[in-house]
This record gives sequence, structure tokens and C-alpha cells, in this order.
Amino acid sequence: MTETYNEAVGRRLRSIRKQKGLSLQDVEANSGQEFKASVLGAYERGERSLSLPRLQRLAAFYSVPVDQLLPPDGRGAADGLPAWSSGGISIDLNALESDESSSEIVERFLKAIQIMRQDFNGRVLTIRRSDLQVLAGLLQESEQSIATMFSELGATPV
Repeated sequence: MTETYNEAVGRRLRSIRKQKGLSLQDVEANSGQEFKASVLGAYERGERSLSLPRLQRLAAFYSVPVDQLLPPDGRGAADGLPAWSSGGISIDLNALESDESSSEIVERFLKAIQIMRQDFNGRVLTIRRSDLQVLAGLLQESEQSIATMFSELGATPV
């Protein structure tokens, strides 16, 4: 049986609540009864739909970005990211160094990857999608904007 969107959202809600080490009753008590245990349980089971304002308040309560309460859509390249975003990319470090718009954080991050992997052989560095996700988090940018930045610098899929 296919999972509904409400069930997928509920699964994310339950996962984040459990990661925070909270029971349904803890959430009710700690939220000043804004989020009743029975209602939150219904959200987590996918039996009720969340409104956007309520989703935003739950995200604030859990101290997570709103998008983390939503399930990934699983559309791959159709989600706006380049087709290579499901895997890694190769970055021409010479092109990156000559690009004045690249930030110092990006350059330091890539140098740290080189050091961790002891990859000093060439001027091309291959990084994983998980590295791109970490970089997006550091820069407080979307994966889309990081993917676009590297595409403009001539990054290629691996």
C-alpha cells in the first residue's frame, strides 16, 4: 500500500519528536498544551492534515526548519536540482579559485575535504551529495542554490 502525504508528514513528525527525546505528553506539557497529545498523535498517524501556520509553530517548537517536517518528494531531477545532485560532482579547483564570487567558506570547506581524504593529487576534487548538503547548511542556503553555484563553475557529475 502506498503511503499518503499525511502519513509521510506524520512519520517525519514522529521521527523528529523521538529524536528530541519527547513523548506526546511531553510535547503537550512543554508547549503549554498548544499541541494536545491526542491531536499530535493523529498528525503522526496521518489521520489529520496540518495547516501551514500549525506546521510552522510545530517547527518552531522543535527548533527545526519547516522543511524538515516535510517528507522528501523523491522526484530526483524534477525537484529543481540538477540530475547529478543524487550523486557526487567533480569540481575544478582552478575555476573555483579564479571565481571571485566564491566564498571563503566554500574554499575552506573544500580544502577540509581534501585534507580529510588526503586528496592532493590534482586540481579536481570529487565531493559527495552529503558534502553538498553540509555546505548548504553552513551557508544557510538551499541545496538548489549550492547546486546552481557549482553548475555555473562547471561542476560535472561523477
